[in-house]
Amino acid sequence: MNILVVQNRMGIGDLVIFMPFIEAISKKYNEPVTCLVKKSSKANEIFKENKFIKNFIFLDRESRKGSHDGISGSFKLVSELRSHKFDKIFILNSSLRFYIISKLAGIKEIFQYPLLKKNKQHIIIAAQKFLKDKLDVHVESNPIIEISKENLILSRKKFNIDPDKVNILLGIGGSGPTKRVPARIIIKIMELINQNYNCIFYLATGNNEEEKLILNEILNSNYKDKCKPLNDLPIYEILPIIKNCKASICNDSSFSHLSAALCLPTIVMMTDTPLIYGSYSPRMYPIIPDGEKTVTHNTLGKNKINPIKVFTKFKEIIN
Repeated sequence: MNILVVQNRMGIGDLVIFMPFIEAISKKYNEPVTCLVKKSSKANEIFKENKFIKNFIFLDRESRKGSHDGISGSFKLVSELRSHKFDKIFILNSSLRFYIISKLAGIKEIFQYPLLKKNKQHIIIAAQKFLKDKLDVHVESNPIIEISKENLILSRKKFNIDPDKVNILLGIGGSGPTKRVPARIIIKIMELINQNYNCIFYLATGNNEEEKLILNEILNSNYKDKCKPLNDLPIYEILPIIKNCKASICNDSSFSHLSAALCLPTIVMMTDTPLIYGSYSPRMYPIIPDGEKTVTHNTLGKNKINPIKVFTKFKEIIN
C-alpha cells in the first residue's frame, strides 16, 4: 500500500508536533509512508532515522513564487503525485486546494480535516479527533525522535562532549523578535546555573542578524569559555549533540520542540505564542512572563521572563 501524508506547515516545531500522528498512520497500515512537507521543516534531517517514513516530497510554496504556487504549480504537483500512484492520502489540514489536487492526481481514498474549518482549529486536538474519526486510533501528544547509540557516541567524540559535566542546550533563537528572550536574561540564567553546576552551554540559534546579536553578546560574556555555538551546524549534526545534553532551556523555538522530542527535560520560556506550543509534551516545562496568568499572541513578555524562576525549575528537573 502506498500512502501519502500531507503536513504543509512550514516550521520545524509544527513538524515535530505532527510526528506522532504521521507515525500512527504508518502503524495502522503497517507500512512506512511518504510525507509531503516543506523544505523549511527539515523533515529529511529530523526523520533520518525514522522507520515509519520512507520518502519525502517537498512542497515548494515558501517564497510565493515557488514551483507549486498558483494554478500552474497546482497542476505540476498533481503530475508529481500521480507519478507515485498513491492509494491513500491523509491531509492534515482543511485546504480545499489539496482535496482538489488529490482528486486530480487519481488518489482513490482521501482522508482530510473538515474542509474550510481552519479558523480557531486547535493544532493537537484537531489531529487527534481526525485520526480517531477516520482510523479509530487515539494518539498521545508525545513526539519522540530516535537517535542511534552509534550516532550518539560519534557525536560525543567529534564534539568533545564530556558526559561528566552538566551539558545544557540553550535555545536562544526564535522565529520572530518577540519570541527571543534578551541576552541579559539568558546570561543571568547561566550565572545562576554556573554557581551550582559544572556545566557546558550549547547555544542553538539561527544565523539571521538579530539572533547573531544575542549569540555574540553571550559569547562576549563571562561565560564564553563554557559556551559552544551550534549555529553553523546542520540539524542532523545538532540532534545527537542535544541528545547528549542533560536538559535544555529554550525560547519557544524549533529547539524547544526538538529537545523535548529527544527526551530531554525542556524548560520553554513562553513570551508571545499560545501556551500549548510549550506544554504539549510531557517533557516540557513552560515558564511564563512575570505578571501573566497565561501567554498567547501579543503577550509581548520577553523582557518579563524571570531568571530565578527558570533556575528554580532547572534544579527541579535536573536532580
